[in-house]
Amino acid sequence: MPSFGISVISIIPVRVNPSEKSEMSSQLLFGEIYEVIDETEKWVFITTKFDNYQGWIDKKMHFEITTETFNKLTDLKPLVNQNLIHIYQNKDYLMPINILPGSSIYLSKNSNEINFDNKQFYLKNDIANYSKTDIKYITYSYLNSPYLWGGRTPFGIDCSGFSQVVYKIMGIPLPRDASQQAKTGKIIEFIEDAKTGDLAFFDNAEGQITHVGIILENNKIIHASGIVRIDQLDHQGIFNKEKNLYSHKLRIIKRLV
Repeated sequence: MPSFGISVISIIPVRVNPSEKSEMSSQLLFGEIYEVIDETEKWVFITTKFDNYQGWIDKKMHFEITTETFNKLTDLKPLVNQNLIHIYQNKDYLMPINILPGSSIYLSKNSNEINFDNKQFYLKNDIANYSKTDIKYITYSYLNSPYLWGGRTPFGIDCSGFSQVVYKIMGIPLPRDASQQAKTGKIIEFIEDAKTGDLAFFDNAEGQITHVGIILENNKIIHASGIVRIDQLDHQGIFNKEKNLYSHKLRIIKRLV
């Protein structure tokens, strides 16, 4: 019989192998749900519902929910926060938990309560809804965030984690990795036709998609490379003015909406 879970803490590292020493390939944010595929004494192997990503999480961070709750949350569209917010573990608004941008918030109807089976939280403030017209504001809020392989938060994020979470905030699902994201959307043939919010993908010497960024106005691109930064984009790729060189070779531009 399948079992399911949900992240009830700010961040859960998702690892390639069941070990603290293993590479972190992604992260679960608060409110993201998953199916349990396998488990050991200390680890749980999961498939995330949002992007079908697989990996191992520490069993101490695993919170099990019923099949009924999982199906209910699957059918609901969560609120997704753009700013850091706090939720609380009691109605007196004590014991706050930091909820990072891109988290999934499932509020009870006409209430500020968040219920996951026998786990309850309370939201003190409203969450704004964002759309693609807010993309500049959303992306700029991540500027100078440090690069972190597998990261999906302003405190550490990789290139595809950045594009995925930004689009999630706008209500648009994206796969986890750049090579998967490149298979979505509509091809834009010429860079002159690109618009703010389009995704630009870049390949390595072997022709593999290894990097992604979000196009801004005036031939600019915002992407995670060392830090989340803004660089110049042309038909060759990303030009880093500080180093006076092209850091990434352009492969394709895609438009999701």
